[in-house]
Amino acid sequence: MEQLRQVGEAIGGVNALLAHAYALAFHAVAAVERTADAVEDTITASRPLSGNQKLVSRGEKFELGFFRSAGGHLKKWYIAIWYNKVSIQTASRSVVWSSNVPNVTSSNVDSSEANTVAVLLNMGNLALSPASNSSHVLWQSFNHLTDTLLPNMKIGWNKVTGERARLVSWRNQYDPSPGTFSVEMDSNDSSQYIFLWNNSRPYLTDGKYDPSTGAFSGIPEMTPIRNSIYAFQYVDNNEEAYFMVTVKNDNILFRLTIDVSSQAKSTVWVADRNKWMLFFLQPKDKCVVYSMCGSFSRCTENAIPSCSCLQGFHEQSPSNRISGNYAEGCTRNVGLHCHSNSSAPKARKDKFYVMNNVRLPDWSLNLQDNLDGSGDTIFIRLAVSELPNSKTKKWRVVSIIIGGFILLVCGVITCICFLRKRTMKAIIPIAVDGHLTTLKYSDLQLITKSFSEKLGSGSFGSVFKGALPDKTVVAVKKLEGFRQGEKQVRAEMSTIRTIHHINLVRLLGFCSHGAQRLLVCEHMQNGSLDRHLFVNNAGALSWSRRYQIAIGISKGLPYLHERCRDCIIHCDIKPDNILLDASFVPKVADFGLAKLLGRDFSRVLTSMRGTIGYLAPEWISGMAITSKADVFSYGMLLFEIISQRRNAEQGEQGANMFFPVLAAKKLLEDDVQTLLDPESVDVIDLEELGRACKDSN
Repeated sequence: MEQLRQVGEAIGGVNALLAHAYALAFHAVAAVERTADAVEDTITASRPLSGNQKLVSRGEKFELGFFRSAGGHLKKWYIAIWYNKVSIQTASRSVVWSSNVPNVTSSNVDSSEANTVAVLLNMGNLALSPASNSSHVLWQSFNHLTDTLLPNMKIGWNKVTGERARLVSWRNQYDPSPGTFSVEMDSNDSSQYIFLWNNSRPYLTDGKYDPSTGAFSGIPEMTPIRNSIYAFQYVDNNEEAYFMVTVKNDNILFRLTIDVSSQAKSTVWVADRNKWMLFFLQPKDKCVVYSMCGSFSRCTENAIPSCSCLQGFHEQSPSNRISGNYAEGCTRNVGLHCHSNSSAPKARKDKFYVMNNVRLPDWSLNLQDNLDGSGDTIFIRLAVSELPNSKTKKWRVVSIIIGGFILLVCGVITCICFLRKRTMKAIIPIAVDGHLTTLKYSDLQLITKSFSEKLGSGSFGSVFKGALPDKTVVAVKKLEGFRQGEKQVRAEMSTIRTIHHINLVRLLGFCSHGAQRLLVCEHMQNGSLDRHLFVNNAGALSWSRRYQIAIGISKGLPYLHERCRDCIIHCDIKPDNILLDASFVPKVADFGLAKLLGRDFSRVLTSMRGTIGYLAPEWISGMAITSKADVFSYGMLLFEIISQRRNAEQGEQGANMFFPVLAAKKLLEDDVQTLLDPESVDVIDLEELGRACKDSN
């Protein structure tokens, strides 16, 4: 019932006949439960309107009902008219009329008129007329404007009665009660309109109306273009002068609104985009409006929010500012000590704060109309406690300098990283199947960070770690001892590039730089086999894993000997040249490099380049080197895999021990067990191992 009381107060200003009709509606709420929305466009004494019902215009363009303001501590009820099919987040933004107009009573209404009806027309006008004569309008909402001008509404003045129709902004975005800004016809010149602050001080004019253009000189955007959806009419005769908007299609939703920001906005609803499209805006810069931000504030165009308090002041009503009403301005944080004598403590005296780059304000009692960015300087008297500390200023300057230096350093580092990244992207992709990719030496320097991380070295050269632009890790090998020309080397590399086997290290690219030759190969995460075989038991390979490694090597070597276009003899099979990937899958490395180093297998070599402990007898006897040399080296490697000790090592007495000789001796003594590592003893059948060794011998 409290809500009904508020609604009753909301319509108290309407003429007695209209109030009587709504009173009947409220009494009907208590007596009749009508929860369904009304579909009628008419109110009568026998068909009242309850609080949860609405009138809908015959064309379903507008609705009338009860609207409750959302702002402020005191939330009031209003009779309101709004667009029926405009779907936006807040109902207040679609309201076109509300019962917020003072003195809404019309002296032309006869309260004794019987059988009066109220009809919501499809143009948004609520009209009261006798039931017997609908053309005789007793009262209509179009004569009592709020903040919105609809098509066919008149804004002007009656020269006979002196009554004026004006647009008045809302108090804020949520409260439809009369606000600070208004638009009305100029009383001194009926051919133009003026914008008023607080209904007293003009802050803008739209210029004289030009019949030839159909627009006001101060708002050229109003000029209708060809096939325009709207047109403006200006009428000035002996009885009245007014301005009116018409639309060519009644389905178009057009409105001209005086906003809480002081600006007049002409908008059209675009249903496809679910938004209001702006036609013109006046004034374009709201900071030119007098006291737009209230006292002791500054206005900054294009800022959000546009109003802020001066140094030493705070918002007088923060809640109003949130809702878009800045008129109350700001107030001092600390009062002035105007009457302090010279003996007063220094801390209590007032000083002046220098505010640069502003427009000089209007000044009578309080500072108003301060605009940022106009180039003038003003001195504001403040309490000493409200002035920025000089030490703070110095630290602020120092902080800015240090911060700027840090940003500069960060910018330089960012540029370097960007250039490095761009250079990395410029590197030719090297994973091209079937073709050898040639890389620049500068590219290899870049991906290896100038060969800074060395992975190891061997008889063919040193190996360095690198990373491609896509983060793929690679191994870059610098070859040593080359005598062939670049053409021959490139031909041999092209052959090696075509070799693909799971147990062979893949060649990815090649570089020839002067006398230097470099290879780019896939990187093996677990390094070479020797790093795992010849270590303490804590890091030793399990027997099953060593078995799989031996099997994998035995698959890779036959592929080189028999499956390639040309037979490739490795010539240096040893644990150092067996690499292990992340899953400990073995891959033979450095295959095919022996021939590149100048070894002619059709004749006796005068210099050996093998590794002691793995050399086949052919190297010593001078016989031609065949694939059997790799088989012998593989056998020597098997001894090391099984025993986890090197074939050639120094004994306790300082003498060199050769493991194959020791193995033959232990075999004759039937003591094979001592040749095995402790872990293998439990998983190997010693008798079967002995028989196998004797049979092979």
